[in-house]
This record gives sequence, structure tokens and C-alpha cells, in this order.
Amino acid sequence: MSTTPHTFIGAEALAARLDDARLRLFDCRSDLLDANAGREAYERGHLPQARHADLARELSAPVTVSTGRHPLPDPARFETTLRDWGVNGDSIVVAYDDRNGAYAARLWWMLRWLGHDDVCVLDGGYARWTQLGLPTATDRTPALPRGDFVAHPRGAMVATAADVALAGRDRTIRVLDARGAERFRGDVEPIDAVAGHVPGAVNHPYTASLGPDGRALPPRELRSTFSAPLGDVGPDRTIAMCGSGVTACHLLLALEHAGFAGGRLYAGSWSEWIRDPSRPVAKGPD
Repeated sequence: MSTTPHTFIGAEALAARLDDARLRLFDCRSDLLDANAGREAYERGHLPQARHADLARELSAPVTVSTGRHPLPDPARFETTLRDWGVNGDSIVVAYDDRNGAYAARLWWMLRWLGHDDVCVLDGGYARWTQLGLPTATDRTPALPRGDFVAHPRGAMVATAADVALAGRDRTIRVLDARGAERFRGDVEPIDAVAGHVPGAVNHPYTASLGPDGRALPPRELRSTFSAPLGDVGPDRTIAMCGSGVTACHLLLALEHAGFAGGRLYAGSWSEWIRDPSRPVAKGPD
């Protein structure tokens, strides 16, 4: 809907719309090191009428020997999931997580990927919602009639490992890596088997798009933060990656919020890249 933002929505604005029958709220809280943490947090308290969307079980396909840690689900299968969740073609979807939107952005991107633009991320997440004293609930997932959502996948939003390899040799394409600087450099690697980054990639931690309170920087400030890593490369020639294709979605969300639409997601990201030992690995700042 024209009155619904397509990137971030403030807690106050969402609270004023809780009685909108088209609204579908999804709690995307997660922890890469504790598979049960998100569900447990949801059960302790969540936004009214929200249901939990599990990163590993519902927002990802099963891991195989050639994939990264969070492969994208098959579009037809995820269409079925969305219908089971009561999502319709005219639904207004809002995703949230603990604070900064790093996990919620995964669902935001996936809905956009399947052709649904009425989706946004709660700015500041559950932390800001509760700080404002807005209502919460502890009840189970709401029972909704099965939805009529129909997926229209936008294949151009997805980049492959081959695309990323080409970008390393083509300076008119930019690969932005959303991981923290220490992981990008290869100083540490707490999750994946190999440390480092894709040759030619540029580090831009997703946290650079956030203020100290976990909310998104205003579009004007975001444009400034992206000026150096993008250089003269247009957003439509930008590929976002991270460890497993999750926080890279936040990078694309921030780019969109800044007015730089058109970037692609390398969904397999670093954890897929290193599955093939023939793919090169770089270390250091660039």
C-alpha cells in the first residue's frame, strides 16, 4: 500500500496500525550460535498477533555439501509456508528481531524476492517496542485462515558464486561483504571453517548502517556511509554477501532505504564460497 513504508517502519507507526486486518507480523529473533534462542525469546514475549519465523527451519532450506549455512528455500515451497502463515497477496508484512533488523531483513528480502513489496522491518525491533511500553503478548501463534499468496520470483535479485568470481576481476561490479572487519580480514572466524574473504570484495559491516540505538540511520546519512565502498559503481551493479546470506540482506535493506535500489544477494555467501577449495581466498583489509 502507498501508505506503508517498504524499508523500515517506526514502532509508533506500527502501533497505530495493529488493528489493520491485512497486517502480518513476524518475529525473526535468532542466534547463529543457539538454534533455540529465537523461539525461546518469542515465547517469553512478542508483539501481539506475531508468529515466530525460524531462520534455520523456515527461512532456509536444508544444508547440503555444496551450499552455505542458510540456503534459500525453493520459491514454491516457501510460497506454501507463507500461505500456511496466512499471508495474502494484499498483506502488509512487518518483520522484527531483537534490535537492529539483522535477522528480520532476511524475511524482508525473501518477500521482495518473491514479488511482494508490502513488507518492512520494525526499526529498533523488539527492544525499542518494549522501551516505549507498547503492548506485548505471550500467547501462541495466532490461527489465521490459509492465505492466497502467490510467488512471482525475481531471479535477477540473486547472484551466484560465478557472478561473485567475475566481480573480483571486473571493477565495474562491487561485492560488499557485510561481516565485521575482523572476520573480513581473516583475523578470526568463529563460525566457518576458513577465514578470509572473496578477492576483490569490499568490507562494509551492516552495523555501519545503524545508529547507537540500533535504529537505521536516516537516508541522507546512509548515502554518505555508502559513498566510499560503492565509489562510482551503481547500486544495480552491487552484490551483497556475508557469512551465510543473512546480514547481507540488511545491507540491501539499508541500500534501499538510502535510495540505492537494485543490488543483488549472494545467498550462499562466504560459507558457500569456501565449500569449493578451488575458489580463491584473500586475507587482510582488501
